[in-house]
Amino acid sequence: MSELLLSTFAGFVIGAIFTAIKLPIPAPPVLSGCVAILGVWGGHKVMLLIGERFFS
Repeated sequence: MSELLLSTFAGFVIGAIFTAIKLPIPAPPVLSGCVAILGVWGGHKVMLLIGERFFS
């Protein structure tokens, strides 16, 4: 849970800094970015599962 809070706080700080110096935020568009992150996480979990089942 603390990782979630720390990463959220870091995101807020980075967003505030980029806004203060008038730069575009370093993130993809909202919906496609969230879907991409979920896809990367899902692919990671599937590969771990395959590795544990077939190669351990």
